[in-house]
Amino acid sequence: MNSVGLLEKLATKRGHVVVVGVGYVGLPLVAEFAREGFQVTGLDYDTRKVELLSQGESYIRDVPSSDLAPHAKSGLLRATADPTVLREADAVIVCVPTPLNKTKDPDMRYIVDAAEQIAKHQHPGMLVVLESTTYPGTTTELLVPKLTEGGFELGKDVFVAFSPERVDPGNQTFQTRNTPKVLGGATKKCLEVATALYSHVIAKLVPVSSTEVAEMVKLLENTFRAVNIGLANEIALMSRKLGVNPFEVIRAAGSKPFGFMPFYPGPGLGGHCIPIDPLYLSWKLKSLKGQARFIELADSINSSMPSYVVERVAAALNHHSKSVKGSKVLVYGVAYKKNVNDVRESPAFEVMEELEAKGAHVSFTDPLVPTVELPNGHESKGVAPDFAAYDVVVVITDHDALDRERLAREAHLIVDTRDALARVSLPHPDRVFGL
Repeated sequence: MNSVGLLEKLATKRGHVVVVGVGYVGLPLVAEFAREGFQVTGLDYDTRKVELLSQGESYIRDVPSSDLAPHAKSGLLRATADPTVLREADAVIVCVPTPLNKTKDPDMRYIVDAAEQIAKHQHPGMLVVLESTTYPGTTTELLVPKLTEGGFELGKDVFVAFSPERVDPGNQTFQTRNTPKVLGGATKKCLEVATALYSHVIAKLVPVSSTEVAEMVKLLENTFRAVNIGLANEIALMSRKLGVNPFEVIRAAGSKPFGFMPFYPGPGLGGHCIPIDPLYLSWKLKSLKGQARFIELADSINSSMPSYVVERVAAALNHHSKSVKGSKVLVYGVAYKKNVNDVRESPAFEVMEELEAKGAHVSFTDPLVPTVELPNGHESKGVAPDFAAYDVVVVITDHDALDRERLAREAHLIVDTRDALARVSLPHPDRVFGL
């Protein structure tokens, strides 16, 4: 099949779309393509996800089951762990994880595995789009060679593009369809074919000149946030030494209608993007004998925040003549941000580990995360938010469900890392410690 035949199949929605990796990025895409009438299959090695998706049941809060169930029932939506489904695919969208290893270098094994599976089942007239965040050059250095080594001609037999995901869990305003989508093709024809696919499900496409530009866009977006959060965290460290409230400082600065954008400090970075993506750029620069100094400095500051929170807990307990050792500590919130159940890279776990290492008895409560899987593979269950039963409550995630008035009234001591009690009348102000 040439580009004309593929374009015609995509234009008439007769193309079969396979989404490789149906997590926080892939599942919303599956829902959108099925809604538009495409035959869509979610390919994932997680058999639990495959089973639920096959039944039209969602496992992600931002995608209701009602967006999946009708299409699973009609047969438009399928799920499988068998990569041979790629033989049927007209378009493949790769949404696999791109974590860092222990030395903070890119772990590319999931992308490599996806590329190898696609190449193994490849046929003429296939579009392959990578959405997984990675370093600039990945698409042309890794994906294109793998997909052309079998004699497939780029821009004629196989079409390759990169489009960075812009998923913001918990965002009720901007979701898949109304979030502008950057799209870069390995060739002009590749961009044309990718545009033909995404134009059905995205309201506004932002084409760029190359896959490298598209890859760099994603890293800039998250580096911007990481660096500015790092600055806000350093402001918090400085403000405490100066005896002022950093949140009050930033809120007041935010009243300026031009030239300032407020970012707020916190207990550390979490989620699948901001703590990780900038380090892909830093790694790439090192390979070119360069240095991403802002990124490395921000990472150093942001990575130190969980330890700083533990210091604040120790200081708060000490102020009330107690030690960390033997104290009962309740961590409120283990999700990486408010109103989501996503715990990836959450700073809560490092805070809990360091407190336990100092001899504290640590429990957690989170209305959206009833249990968590520990590094040793065991599950830990959250407890009821009985604030009065603990020596100190540490607010890591300020979910809207947090009963702030009750917390302020009942807790013996509070370390508020999110300024969650800013608008609460405090009956005992001396019991509340911020960052």
